[in-house]
Amino acid sequence: MLRPEQLIRVVIELIFVLLGALVVWLGLNNQIFADPRKPTWMILAVALIAWGGYAFARPSRVWLRGERWTRGVSLILLGILMIGIAHAPFAMIGKLFAVAGVILALRGLIGMVLILRPR
Repeated sequence: MLRPEQLIRVVIELIFVLLGALVVWLGLNNQIFADPRKPTWMILAVALIAWGGYAFARPSRVWLRGERWTRGVSLILLGILMIGIAHAPFAMIGKLFAVAGVILALRGLIGMVLILRPR
């Protein structure tokens, strides 16, 4: 039986899986309505990279280390990918968005496995 805190964390990770699936679907259908060439896009990319780095710097319990690494690596990868999207040719933007969605979905799946594993 899951404790309430585990259930909430699993639901949050499920939201990441669903968000990743949505971003993959939007990217493959080229339904992207964001302009990656605006300065706010770059600010968000740098903020994601910094937030991912901060995930490694925070102290955490021993059993949460895998989750911390998953969060940090996924945020840093998304930030780097967003910078790549800003400089990519227009024809590649949808495919790169799909890659971002895969990163989000994998983060959610790995997070769920780490939360649900026996300690």
